[in-house]
Amino acid sequence: MTQDIQAHGEALVAAARAGDTNTARRHTDFFVLRKHVDEGIPYWEQAVAAGDAFSHYTLARYRKIRGDRQAAEALYRAVADRHAGCAYGLGVLLREDGDPEAAEWFRRGWELGRNLDCKIELGKLLAAEGQLDEAPKFLMSDIELGDIAVFRWAQLFESIRADFDRVAAGLDAAEAAGDGDAAAEALRPLFEMEHHFRAYPGLTTEAAGYYRRASALAPSARVDHAVFLTETSGEASWPEARGLLLQAHDEGYEGAAYALGVLYEQRGDLGDAEHWYGLAAARGQQAAQWNLGLLCKRQRRYEEAERWFREVGEDDEDVVEQLARIAAIRAGGTVAPGKDLRRLPGLRERAEAGDVHASYAYGRILGDWAGAEDRHLVRWIEPAALAGDPQAAYDLAELYGALRRPALRDRWYRTAAEAGHHDACNQMGWLSEYHRDYQEAERWYVRAAGDGSPLNAMLAGKLKAQRGAFTEAEPFLRTAWEQGGDSAYGTEAAGYYGLVLHRLGRLAEAVEPLRTAAALWDEHVSAHYSRDDLDVLARTVDPEEELAAVEAALAA
Repeated sequence: MTQDIQAHGEALVAAARAGDTNTARRHTDFFVLRKHVDEGIPYWEQAVAAGDAFSHYTLARYRKIRGDRQAAEALYRAVADRHAGCAYGLGVLLREDGDPEAAEWFRRGWELGRNLDCKIELGKLLAAEGQLDEAPKFLMSDIELGDIAVFRWAQLFESIRADFDRVAAGLDAAEAAGDGDAAAEALRPLFEMEHHFRAYPGLTTEAAGYYRRASALAPSARVDHAVFLTETSGEASWPEARGLLLQAHDEGYEGAAYALGVLYEQRGDLGDAEHWYGLAAARGQQAAQWNLGLLCKRQRRYEEAERWFREVGEDDEDVVEQLARIAAIRAGGTVAPGKDLRRLPGLRERAEAGDVHASYAYGRILGDWAGAEDRHLVRWIEPAALAGDPQAAYDLAELYGALRRPALRDRWYRTAAEAGHHDACNQMGWLSEYHRDYQEAERWYVRAAGDGSPLNAMLAGKLKAQRGAFTEAEPFLRTAWEQGGDSAYGTEAAGYYGLVLHRLGRLAEAVEPLRTAAALWDEHVSAHYSRDDLDVLARTVDPEEELAAVEAALAA
């Protein structure tokens, strides 16, 4: 294998220097398809120096996967004006960073080589800017047989346009009749579009116009408008949203007080939340009474919590359960500091004075026990992450994951992992494995296994076994086999442990784990992997086949 690697590497470099792009790409495929990324990097570096564009593309991709975005950008940018793949890669990287220059490179990639990925990204950027009519027209222009990938996106943007048109027509009719209820009803198609607004923020401008028109006719629509603003426009929209809700409340709309309570609770402002829930609860709103019960329970105000839960109805199954939990808490005595909401005012005061540890503790309690939403926690968790706290960095990554911000999620997972956070190392292993960079994934899983977890030990041992490093894999898989029990990963560990023992010549020891794996493999393991993923299937052990080979060898 070492000789094959050297032969292919030298041929790759020679082809790059000779300007033979097809041959250079063929030898690059050897390293990529055989998963020899570590071994390929020195040869790609030499091929890059010789000007080979596909080597720029390949090396940039792995630099990015391995966390060096600056190097990846430089590699893409060096040849993006003549290589469609690099233009696309540069566009994606810039788009992830929120850089408007991304559009220029997607357009360049489309013009260079009719790269459909570039065309689709351009169409999505048009939609993200709010150009709903232009996006599908561009996607459907100049298409050829086989360009089927564009249809899905064109249909999506046309369907959003149709929904917007339906809302506009409903509002036209409601305004003509002066019908507030009809105006509020006309907004309904917008309620299911939150994920579209997140993906294509330019759409919120047109949607906000519809909400504004309905708000002029109906107090209930003002509440819907306020919720829309808080979900799509961030902290800057809060004064306007609060104003709409207060106006609706002043006009006598009963749902406004409850909505104010919810939004204040999501922000972590529990005193204000309690005030508005109290107004709604006094009018008999059961949802407000329930939320007040939970709010008081979290603050260890148990008598008040019980009173509000009983207002909901003592025969309600959920109420009975909450009352039982309160009784159990009282019997249990103390509450852990991380669950004690009475600490919040003091922690907030220290956080606002610049104490990053207090800020982190405040954010954790808000998120875990006070009902605050993820988007309102970032500002409390981030200072400790920036100060180098690995757990805060990991929690920040989790928040960005929940907020569907993958570039920021992965940045903070990497920060936490590089600081030694084992769960973050596991996440980086998964990310590398997802990109088929198995050598990098193995290194991350080995670091993750430092926590003693049998799952992480299995993941590290599995990749070592798949690489053929059986002696290295054995202690990891032995740990996973002995501690994994009847879990799905325990079954997978059994299969790879049996494989390793077989390859190490320990045939008698291999029988038990292989029999265990063979009996449960379809149920515990195969079900978790796509049957269409040929790359993964080709790397996966077959415990029945291994068992048959071991038993035959023992019989002989």
